[in-house]
Amino acid sequence: MGTGFWKEKGMRVPRPLTSGPSAFIPENEILEATPADTHTNLLLVEEYSTSGRIDHLTQLMGLHPQYLESFLRSQFYMLRMDGPLPLHYRHYIAIMAAARHQCSFLVNMHVQEFYQIGVCLEWLKGLEYIPQRLRNLNEINKILAHRPWLITKEHIQKLVKTGENSWSLAELVHAVVLLAHFHALASFVFGSGINPEVDSDNFQRTTVNNFCICDLANDNSLEDSILDCANPETKDSVSELEALMERMKRLQEEREEEEASQEEMATRFEKEKKESLLVGSGVFEEVVLTSRVSRFVEDPTFGYQDFARHGEDNLPTFRAQDYSWEDHGFSLINRLYSDIGHLLDDKFRTVYNLTYYNMASHEDVDTTMLRRALFNYVHCMFGIRYDDYDYGEVNQLLERTLKVYIKTVTCYPERTTRRMYDSYWRQFRHSEKVHVNLLLMEARMQAELLYALRAITRYMT
Repeated sequence: MGTGFWKEKGMRVPRPLTSGPSAFIPENEILEATPADTHTNLLLVEEYSTSGRIDHLTQLMGLHPQYLESFLRSQFYMLRMDGPLPLHYRHYIAIMAAARHQCSFLVNMHVQEFYQIGVCLEWLKGLEYIPQRLRNLNEINKILAHRPWLITKEHIQKLVKTGENSWSLAELVHAVVLLAHFHALASFVFGSGINPEVDSDNFQRTTVNNFCICDLANDNSLEDSILDCANPETKDSVSELEALMERMKRLQEEREEEEASQEEMATRFEKEKKESLLVGSGVFEEVVLTSRVSRFVEDPTFGYQDFARHGEDNLPTFRAQDYSWEDHGFSLINRLYSDIGHLLDDKFRTVYNLTYYNMASHEDVDTTMLRRALFNYVHCMFGIRYDDYDYGEVNQLLERTLKVYIKTVTCYPERTTRRMYDSYWRQFRHSEKVHVNLLLMEARMQAELLYALRAITRYMT
């Protein structure tokens, strides 16, 4: 899937600032996709690309063509197909969402899309130039991005009952889908170390604690202390893999022997939720926004609630049995914004069930248990509990450095570094780690949607 192939097909491929689509993954690993996959990906991009280019994001997701199709179809639908919101609103909402995490890669992409549409270009000067109606989205944008458990029916009421600036429920659902999509996509961009495109404009330089975002692939010591604490001894990566395989086998056997009581399952969830809040806490300084992306951000200091730092020890529990995607969110979203529910459901199912039946060098492996642990751990960090899941498995399957990585990518992706990426699952292929990032992205998006859709349901009833 090299740049030469794409150019032969008449697709524009911008020259990267550094070699390859990712600063974390060697370019040759991405280019080793089979010719069949390359052809499939090309057809997908020709049909569903909104920009007419093979960007770094698409190249990396192309390691998993089955997922890429599902992703591009749903993104194309929410950005280009019939829907409640006009096109320029859609791209501006994408900019607002990506800017919450200072994701200049996505901000650049949608600034360029906005230019292409060619209306209301003064909006690109910043939030003070946009209509009040659009500015009213700032509150749920920041809450969904950083503390989705805080969203209430009052937030919904405020948006749909504001006179001339009011949103219809259909428009609001469209906006919420876009916000959740681009918050989560920022997690994938940073988690995968995606390089900036060389022909993007001056928005691309973002500074975090005196480090340029494009330098985060280097061994800056942002997270050294936490990874050193998490992994005091450098263990042999082969033995780590074997130990994980052994734990999976043992958990499967224990499942068959006996099942934990509901009380014990609830206790294990609360324990894991509380511990997840402490993972990586207190290591990072407050992020100072100093780039041009800041013009699209209101209240930049509002971020993920670090409970340990603020003297709190918990967040409320959201029982998935009371409000789930399958039984509640899916039908509501489809009713108010037709067909997007089916497309999102297909995307969630595709990434959750995606498997090649291998783990690193091992073949014929059932990885269901591992995929579920990754997905449910993200939801656990947002307080979402599945009554039928034993959260004791999370502790068995996800080692500390992986938890630090998951917490960072999901909650404050702009702080992800190559050292974090390299620190876990060292025997695994890069394509497997990209699969992890896809799982984290979709789990995060679904968590945000659950909180937002529950609030909309409560407003409607």
